[in-house]
Amino acid sequence: MSVMTNENIPKPLVEKENVPPSEPETTPNRSLIEISNFNFFYGDKQALFNVDMSIKEREVTAFIGPSGCGKSTLLRCINRMNDLIDIARIGSGTISVNGVDIYDERVDTIELRKRVGMVFQKSNPFPKSIYENVVYGLRIQGITRKSVLDETVERCLKGAALWEEVKDRLDTSGLSLSGGQQQRLCIARALAVEPDILLMDEPCSALDPVATAKVEELIHELKNRYTIVIVTHNMQQAARVSDKTAFFYLGELIEMNATDQIFMSPDKEQTEAYISGRFG
Repeated sequence: MSVMTNENIPKPLVEKENVPPSEPETTPNRSLIEISNFNFFYGDKQALFNVDMSIKEREVTAFIGPSGCGKSTLLRCINRMNDLIDIARIGSGTISVNGVDIYDERVDTIELRKRVGMVFQKSNPFPKSIYENVVYGLRIQGITRKSVLDETVERCLKGAALWEEVKDRLDTSGLSLSGGQQQRLCIARALAVEPDILLMDEPCSALDPVATAKVEELIHELKNRYTIVIVTHNMQQAARVSDKTAFFYLGELIEMNATDQIFMSPDKEQTEAYISGRFG
């Protein structure tokens, strides 16, 4: 496992802003993620073509588009999860987080993924207790003080709107929870390492409507503290939860704008055709 030091990674990715979690900034949101002329391949097949976009902090940005259009691929590029695929490679372009090119050779991917957390389509709690699921990331970092772990568990389960449902059974297996609870447990686990950004890859696709509503309510609450990027096939969900929406088709970013604009009066004919259900 590589070791992160201030000497081997650009400082902007290391130093977090000193903003109390309970006091969101009142200044206009700045751009936190910048994607410039980004091209990406799986072997010889190009998956993303010249993607340019800016994602602002403490907003929810939704990626929409038909299956195979590149939205999940781009999401996984933002925390370099695609590095785990042997045939995946960048053609050209950059992705910067907080002003740092995340594909710079000095960037430690372990540190990056701590700062850019991810919640997957299928909830994936570990076969451990609810308590141990939440503190897993802290234990990996060598944090063992019980008072710190206890505080983190309560804070993150509250942040994931799960505390009241599980506070009396923290020692029971995370696998014993319902699907919606498991997904919120995975969100709590991601929050425990204090990320700046949460990536969500279709987090509600396997959930029933009641559980979906709870996760959507949670997203609204979390955006006061985190920058959230969500991939969804559900256009109604994108309309409900996001501030900005980006429409992808065949690996290209067709249009990105305020969500109301995208759904009510898109600029591009392809976007209007997809939103209206004429294709996709």
